[in-house]
Amino acid sequence: MADDAAPLLLVDGVSRHYRLPREHLFGPAPVVQALSDIGFALHAGQSLGLVGESGSGKSTLARLVMALERPDTGRVLFDGHDLAALDAAALRQARAGFQMVFQDPYGSLDPRRRVWQTVAEPLAMLQGAPRATQRERAAQALDAVGLRATDLDKYPHEFSGGQRQRIAIARALITRPRLIVADEPVSALDVSVQAQVLNLMQDLQDAFSVTYLFVSHDLAVVDLVCDEVIVLYQGRIVEQGDPDTLFRAAAHPYTRALLEAVPRLQPQALAAEPLPALAPLPPDATGGCPFAPRCVFRQDRCLRDAPVPRALGGRHRAACHEAERVMTSPIDSTIATDSTRSPA
Repeated sequence: MADDAAPLLLVDGVSRHYRLPREHLFGPAPVVQALSDIGFALHAGQSLGLVGESGSGKSTLARLVMALERPDTGRVLFDGHDLAALDAAALRQARAGFQMVFQDPYGSLDPRRRVWQTVAEPLAMLQGAPRATQRERAAQALDAVGLRATDLDKYPHEFSGGQRQRIAIARALITRPRLIVADEPVSALDVSVQAQVLNLMQDLQDAFSVTYLFVSHDLAVVDLVCDEVIVLYQGRIVEQGDPDTLFRAAAHPYTRALLEAVPRLQPQALAAEPLPALAPLPPDATGGCPFAPRCVFRQDRCLRDAPVPRALGGRHRAACHEAERVMTSPIDSTIATDSTRSPA
């Protein structure tokens, strides 16, 4: 695909903050910066993965892409249209082009509605299709995800977790969207079922040219299904690149810490400790790298100057002053350890 082709999804300088409840009656309301100056492009037919620990901003970004919330600054453009600038009627029409698959296949399906009603709901809400058309399209969507037309009149409790997630995918497909936002779509499933669902999503991408925005904390899943990966930390992009480069030559200490935390069969890997904080920062250390308190590579400038993403070759970018040194260091050195831990 040509680099100069117009992206299907463009996130341009997006920031989002939330005000928390006041801690004191007359005190100011605390503010949490969930996202800060996020920007990326996703072209049709590609898959982009968002990874990071809980609280990194992944789900907030997914809600902005789905136009469930508006950014405080910046724009989210789908097929060239600023979603926040559309009126209610235009946004309703645009929603047929992007749908979402949620994390929990048990909680995302209404237990009181038959499968065909659940699958056809976006078609009824967005396009006002007649009942006969809804049922026909629901049968087609179920067939696309490997279920049968005889399942149309069943209820969600009659299906396994993997089958329920197939139903959720069928619901996302029924409007024939160009973009599907998948928020942890397999994390609630058994490992064997995860593989089936991921293979299904890849088959659907090949068959229908679906574009995926994949939100996940599972690096193995992202490595398998995504063409490009973005690593988020405290609402900022700290590294970006293709999986082969990013997961095998990570240039940001946080990415390398995530890789180190992946369970392995070796005893020393299973004994790995959570990423600790280092010595407290000086009181006047403000405006520097947000990862500095946890980073063993930090230098004085890391406490003063916030790094910006910079190119490291090809599509690989990282927001780290010490990126070259990080790339050439053993992965175990990313984790601060004590003297009691056995060497790797």
